[in-house]
Amino acid sequence: MDQKPIEARNGSDAFSRFLGGSPLSVAFRLILLSILVGVVLAAIGFDPWNILRSIQLLVERIWDLGFDAVNWLWRYFLLGAVIVIPIWLLSRVFGTPRPH
Repeated sequence: MDQKPIEARNGSDAFSRFLGGSPLSVAFRLILLSILVGVVLAAIGFDPWNILRSIQLLVERIWDLGFDAVNWLWRYFLLGAVIVIPIWLLSRVFGTPRPH
């Protein structure tokens, strides 16, 4: 019996173990995952030809989004405060005195 095919098979098994499966199935999974990640990155504005500029734009958008959220929160606070603060103040001025 020739030992060479067993050694070749063992080398092939080691390669498949290293890859995590057969080379064809691993390549197929990597292609699908790359397409999926590419769609997600394109949705948030990444450009594969200018990745550094895309990262900078993403950080700027997140930064602006944070300040837009603060601005949104501040506007609702002011809108509510126009009603709540005068009612609270009137209730303090004209309310019944509470025992201490």
